Amino acid sequence: MEEQYDNLEYYNKNAKLYFEQTKVGNLEENYNKFLSRIEKGAYILDFGCGSGRDSKFFLEKGYKVKAIDGSIQMCKIAAEYINQDVECMLFEDLKDKNTYDGIWACSSILHVEKEKLSNIIVKMINALKPNGIIYTSFKKGSGYEIKEGKYYNYITKEEFEEMLTKLNINAKIVDYFETLPSTNRPGAESTIWGNYIIRR
Repeated sequence: MEEQYDNLEYYNKNAKLYFEQTKVGNLEENYNKFLSRIEKGAYILDFGCGSGRDSKFFLEKGYKVKAIDGSIQMCKIAAEYINQDVECMLFEDLKDKNTYDGIWACSSILHVEKEKLSNIIVKMINALKPNGIIYTSFKKGSGYEIKEGKYYNYITKEEFEEMLTKLNINAKIVDYFETLPSTNRPGAESTIWGNYIIRR
């Protein structure tokens, strides 16, 4: 029998621990590659903001940020941390159109099951202004893993490109780079992250 998982239940139960483990991270390369492609002060959607670490960074740099997360407990902690409301919302409930200059989805949509990922990507593309940018990251590899009661979707650059082609939407990968873990979470040391910059 396949191991059970409930991503939101995990984050609701472990919100404080996750916040402490991830509120500090070295994402300078990731930030630079994303922010260099949007205007100063642009409007960013932090799509699955977790601890609020990245929203805080963008706000302090003068960007306008909307932060969302599916976990109500994570939203409460992140809102206090960034001193701004965080909307509790599931990825599939994104309905904005032509709204954001950039969408930041750091280690977030990797929790979306493979059969649902295409639909989420379309919603993200539609929520961007023309020439808008998405940053997202997945653990490098193929298939999926259930760990600590969470689902992880592994994907390769080739798989991602094929998915975008099949969707037949006006979006393409304009940069891909690999990084090591940015935080000191136990068990994450050997993970290689595939990072994607996608332009509408």
